[in-house]
Formats: sequence, structure tokens, C-alpha cells
Amino acid sequence: MRNETRGTVELTLAMVLSGTLGVFVVESGASPFEVVFFRCLFGAVALGAYSLARGFFTGHGFTAKKLGLAALGGVFIVFNWVFLFEAYEATSISLATVVYHTQPFFLVLLGAVFMRERISAGKLGWLALAFAGLVLVSGVRPGDTASLKGLGFALAAAVLYALATFVTKRVTGVRPHLVALVQVLVGLPLLLPFADFGAAAGLGSGWLWLVGLGLIHTGLMYVLMYAAYAKLPTAKIAVLAFTYPAVAMGVDWAVYGHHIGLVQALGVPLIVLASLKVTLAARTPVAAPAPRTAAHAPEASSPVATRVA
Repeated sequence: MRNETRGTVELTLAMVLSGTLGVFVVESGASPFEVVFFRCLFGAVALGAYSLARGFFTGHGFTAKKLGLAALGGVFIVFNWVFLFEAYEATSISLATVVYHTQPFFLVLLGAVFMRERISAGKLGWLALAFAGLVLVSGVRPGDTASLKGLGFALAAAVLYALATFVTKRVTGVRPHLVALVQVLVGLPLLLPFADFGAAAGLGSGWLWLVGLGLIHTGLMYVLMYAAYAKLPTAKIAVLAFTYPAVAMGVDWAVYGHHIGLVQALGVPLIVLASLKVTLAARTPVAAPAPRTAAHAPEASSPVATRVA
């Protein structure tokens, strides 16, 4: 199998897995805080075991500053997951996922505010188009507090994801698997005060879904994603990234019967197109759970972001 073909298969599989994440969250029966805590726990086991087996801890490249930046990014990542999973409960997996894909635009705004990066007229146009799509997709009616709440949670998750990227993309010379490992480890003490272990003890079969979130959606998915990045050109990565929301919407309809209306459907391509244009125009990677650096080629390099939950 050619290198690029293999990368395409790996990234497509990773995005398909990401699209099924919402079902694992809902079917676990746990609250968002418990879900994220155990995702961090089982995810740390998976990423730690993989990194140990591959020898990534040798010459890891961490300094005190890099470790601190990775940990700060972990704070944002962990609460990004909490808000996203809250959005699943308040509205639907489909709506939450589409709104969540406004992340690149928040990163552009962060760059303008903190790095004084100029926002071109073209980017402003794509931001306006994405906002129009967001208004259509939300389908929120006056007095529809549940949808408003879900929309707010999904937007908060997108902002936190952009903040995580803004911080962690400055961690260079460290394999992304190790940065992701630090981030999930940070989640354990961070979420410990919020986790209700008494309620979690009675989950029954819900534990299988929680283990799956850690081993499949945090371990296997990230390994596939990072392996694919080095094999694929920017444009293909950006396009394949949208397999995630497509699968999420399909799964939400197939499992729970949720589907977006006609007016909402008109907003989806606007957000997808605008997000794709902004991502491809970016000079640096945007919105990733851990940075993809060039210091440890080939696995750790990536020219573009893929937005995953």
C-alpha cells in the first residue's frame, strides 16, 4: 500500500471513530464530568502504553516551559470535552458537532488579539459566511432554552479547543503522543473534585462505553491520526477532517433519530466551506488536541489541523 493511500485510510478511520464518540458518551449514562474523568484515565493508560512500547519517553524533549504549556493546554482540552458533552445532552450530537467546527475562526480571532495577526478581508468574509451558517444551523427559536443552552455549550467547547491549540502549538520538539498524554493526565486531578464516583459505580454496562472512550477514542484514534498526518498533503487532511461531522450526523440519525431540518441543513455547507478555506489558508496548524511538530519525523509532523473531539 502506498504511503499516501495508507495515510488516507488511517485518517479516514480516525475521523469515523471520532464521529461515533457522541454515542459512547450518551450510552455510558454518566455525567459529562465523570465521562471526561474516565476518558482521561483510560486514555492515559492507552497513550502511556503505546508511548512506552515505541520508546517515546527516551529523549522526550520536554523542558519545564514545554511541560507547563502542555499542561495548560490540557486544562483547556479537558474542559472543552466537558462543555462538548454537555452540549450533547442539551441539544443533539448533530447540532453540537457542527457548531463545534467553528473552532478555526476562534483561533483566527485569538491570533488577532494576542499576536496582533492581521485578519485579511478574505478571512473576514469567511468568518461572516460561517456566522451566517451558524445562525441557520442553530435553528433556535425564541423561548427554546434547551437549544440555546446546547448552542452555548458547543461554542464554549470550540473556544476552549482554540485556546488549547493556541497554547500547545508552541510546544515544539516533543512527540504529539506525549503532549496528549500530559493533557489527559492533567485532567485526572483537575476533574477529581467534580466526579461522582458513587453514581459511576452503578453504571453497569456503561463502563464498557467509558473504557471504549479511553482506549478507542483517545488511544487508538490519536495514534491513527498522528500516523496519518506525516503521510498526507495539507489539502487532503483538511478535506478528510470533515468525515467527522458527517459521520456524527449520520450516527445521530441512525441511533437516536435526530436529524436537522431543511433550514439548518442549509447552514452546514456554509460552515464546512468557510472552515475549510480558513484552515487551508492558515500558515500554521490550527485546532488539534496536541501539537504536531517536525522534531520527530515522520509521525509527529503535520501541515494542517484536524478537529476532533
